[in-house]
Amino acid sequence: MRLSVDDEIYRVDAVWLGPPHRTLPFRARYSAYGVGLVVFVLVQIIERRVGLGLGFFTLAWSIFITVLVTRQILSVVDHDRPLVSVLAAFIHEVDAPREHTKPTQHTFRPPIQTKETR
Repeated sequence: MRLSVDDEIYRVDAVWLGPPHRTLPFRARYSAYGVGLVVFVLVQIIERRVGLGLGFFTLAWSIFITVLVTRQILSVVDHDRPLVSVLAAFIHEVDAPREHTKPTQHTFRPPIQTKETR
């Protein structure tokens, strides 16, 4: 007896297709829009703190950086690892207790050479 796998139901992405014959030129999951919005706002805050003004090229670079960071974040998100679990794993990795290592100091002294008198 052969059991069918349930992979076919997970191949369907939750994407907005838009009205018929007027779809977007790219496919993005619903979570990508939320992550992209948060990343864009963070990039804008960082740019203003650095002192960059609001202009065409800074906005274009902001959008470019937002797309890259959003794609990088969502490259590890799928139906087995939702965004919430990826963020929780990241927070747990950052907050994990670490071994406190105190740097040890060693003093190396060359051996003292004495002249033997005969």
